Amino acid sequence: MRFFKILITATIFSSLVASAQSVKFDNVLYGVAYYHEYMPSDRLDEDVRLMKEAGISVVRLGESSWGLFEPREGDFQFAWMDRIIDKMYDAGIKVVLGTPTYSIPAWLWYMHPEVLLEYQGGGEAHYGIRQNMDITNPSYLFYCERVIRKMMDHYAKHPGIIGFQVDNETEARGVNNRDFQVSFVNHLKEKYKTTENLNKLWGLNYWGMNLQSWEEVPPRDGVTNTAYKLEWERFNREAVAEFLTWQTKIVNEYKRKDQFVMHCFMPSVQNIDQIKSGADMDIMAVNVYHGQQDDLTGNEIAFAGDYFRSIKNSNYLITETNAQTIGWNSTIQQPPYPGQMRQNVYAHIGSGANMVEYWHWHSIHYGQETYWKGVLSHDLQPNRAYADVSKTAHELKRFGNRIVNLKKENEVAILFSHDSNDGLNIMPFKGASSPWGASNNNVYRNELVGQFHKLLYQHNVGVDFIFPDKADFEKYKLVIIPSLYIASDELLNKINQYVKNGGHVVMQFKSGFCDENSMVRPMLAPGPLREVCGFYYQEFSNIKKLPLKDNPFDVQENFATDWMEYIIPESAKAIAYYDHPYFNSYPAATINDFGKGTLLYEGSVFSDEIQSKIIKEALVRAKINDPDFQISWPLIVKSGTNDFNKNIHFYYNYSSEEKEVAYPHGSGKELISEKTVANGENLKIGPWDVLIVEEK
Repeated sequence: MRFFKILITATIFSSLVASAQSVKFDNVLYGVAYYHEYMPSDRLDEDVRLMKEAGISVVRLGESSWGLFEPREGDFQFAWMDRIIDKMYDAGIKVVLGTPTYSIPAWLWYMHPEVLLEYQGGGEAHYGIRQNMDITNPSYLFYCERVIRKMMDHYAKHPGIIGFQVDNETEARGVNNRDFQVSFVNHLKEKYKTTENLNKLWGLNYWGMNLQSWEEVPPRDGVTNTAYKLEWERFNREAVAEFLTWQTKIVNEYKRKDQFVMHCFMPSVQNIDQIKSGADMDIMAVNVYHGQQDDLTGNEIAFAGDYFRSIKNSNYLITETNAQTIGWNSTIQQPPYPGQMRQNVYAHIGSGANMVEYWHWHSIHYGQETYWKGVLSHDLQPNRAYADVSKTAHELKRFGNRIVNLKKENEVAILFSHDSNDGLNIMPFKGASSPWGASNNNVYRNELVGQFHKLLYQHNVGVDFIFPDKADFEKYKLVIIPSLYIASDELLNKINQYVKNGGHVVMQFKSGFCDENSMVRPMLAPGPLREVCGFYYQEFSNIKKLPLKDNPFDVQENFATDWMEYIIPESAKAIAYYDHPYFNSYPAATINDFGKGTLLYEGSVFSDEIQSKIIKEALVRAKINDPDFQISWPLIVKSGTNDFNKNIHFYYNYSSEEKEVAYPHGSGKELISEKTVANGENLKIGPWDVLIVEEK
């Protein structure tokens, strides 16, 4: 691990290698992050009493309190946290304890100001906010290791602690410090071996930027080379993965076999490599925030769940989510409508979550997150949110064992590429402020991948994510491939073989255009995909909103936008053309039979309505069917199999009106009401409510 070789502690490179275990639970864990240290008075006994009465089963502690664990350099104080953990344990409330490394104490920046971040363009971080440090800085890492080992030595054997969280919402956060740049150059030496290789693979002869020695590698500021930018983003992701793996291995030296280690990731998935970061962890965890009231859709819950469930092909934890309102000011305060908090819990569980925790128990009376409210408001009294939590907790105590460890077997996958997200940020096809600058707006993740996932979700199609480094195409009947702008020949050939063997693909524009070094392939586009796509093209154009000729999908939103390719079919069949005097001879979409499978290619950005039709037709071609496909937004359905080998179906109503649905599965029992349900029976679902049916 290149960033940590300089640390002076001999025990860092212990021979211990943690093997991630399969973490299963007897029931769904339901709780809160709790910070008694933030309280204006000592009310620990009262908080524990209220939690126990409400049915809270788990709390997360300590991840932001380094300055209390070590108020002065080398002075470790644990008695204050001992009291909290002991009280929770006595009340039967389980504890997840965090390493407090994401918020450094004041003495650390004062003694070692070099630990603070320097940003691209000359900016620098200041003390007074969390996550303001260079996570590769040796001084920072030295003190991190010391406090982690002190805490683990003190707490690992406590019977109340079921798991540990390493750091919190970690990212590289725009690091541009000098030693980070040196590590980047060392990474280039290791990967490319010689500057001659780098010159060739990166095209550095352009503008005479060819290098003769590694000392000539320029800093990130000012760089225009696309391969450099892409590798820099990869290196940022690798820095995070190494940091989290390093912490995980330290924790694994101390933790018991019945304890887990995890990290709370964020669903803004483009910034880090979750697969590498979580490789040595026992379970994935994620913090999910979303709109409330009429802005509550469940999209963010489903996206995060599908993504993080796919990392380890296993269940995951929700370590933070909305309690009442969120925001670093009071401009977007949206207290949930009645029922929404409870519905959100079951939405997480229906996607595979084994734990749901709110951020946080009580609203904070000072500081940046004053208006990021907890279950209790600033008055610290039971309220409407507390009543919803109590209702949900007692339901889970009754039947949570029937819905925990939910197993999902999906037939559809979305291929997600971090490199393509970065490549389209570096060379955007829309949203750039000028033709000479990048937009860095994550169109790939937010709009392209986001559109596909949203529509699959709204049509109740279960979906997994797969990733270039471990793309198991053969497991799925249908694979959705958003614009795969950056890809190796190996990956493209896997796609070819998947279709040839009988798989079905929906693929977007720009796929196959650049290799893994962001080098445009010197061949007719789409390069190695030409045969499986059944066409080639040599030109492309930005476009404004264009209708499709003769409305081939019979929709109201009959348009393409942003991008088009001058597709010349060979074996492919055109299924849509542009309604335009110059572009009308080029297909907007094609389909090609290849081997035993099919590949549908979209040469442009399509409206939601068109995309929905394309997805539905692809499901038919792939012979994927489910009776819940007849149900659509605002009624959402999620399904899985429980520990008793029974099928479970969740029905959610994302509206303020009562809805009715004909239950299409085998007879069973609705777990909340405990009423029997027969096939074909009309079920009424109240506003912002959920029904959960377990088949016999």
